[in-house]
Amino acid sequence: MTTQQKKPSTARHGFKTGESIVYPAHGVGTITAIEEQEVAGMKLELFVIDFEKDKMRLKVPVAKAMSIGMRKLSETDFVERALKVVQGKARVKRTMWSRRAQEYDAKINSGDLISIAEVVRDLYRAENQPEQSYSERQLYEAALDRMAREIAAVNKMSETEAVRLVETNLNKGPKRGKAIEEEDSQDEAA
Repeated sequence: MTTQQKKPSTARHGFKTGESIVYPAHGVGTITAIEEQEVAGMKLELFVIDFEKDKMRLKVPVAKAMSIGMRKLSETDFVERALKVVQGKARVKRTMWSRRAQEYDAKINSGDLISIAEVVRDLYRAENQPEQSYSERQLYEAALDRMAREIAAVNKMSETEAVRLVETNLNKGPKRGKAIEEEDSQDEAA
């Protein structure tokens, strides 16, 4: 038997109802309530988190929220650091794709904005670069989506604007766009 009742209090462990948070495996969500539920004869306090884009609701025990990595949205200066990361040179390890794919997936699900930015940077392809495989594209889009959702929530902009902001910063990176064409023409002249 499960009984459920709303708790009048609206804050626990620094999190409050109506606040946007980052849940590692799902990205940005909003705490819609803090409930008390009885499970197996024990009373549990739960954060009720809605992920609007995924049309999903998650109930997380208040006591476990910190240990599973739930956190507040990043500060704007941290978002700026993440945007600087995507401008960097891609660091692709020379290991098998399956191993790298696992590492990228772990970074995406870590909930850490800098780690997610590294995946976006490493898997990004400009129009003049070789195409990505299907699995590379899936991981890239998952990382880009996670990053854009948090940037959109922090900067109070639409996700589309956030994606454009990330892509603008990606194109500022080394050896992308015109930089490659210039190097090619210099190579031919030599």
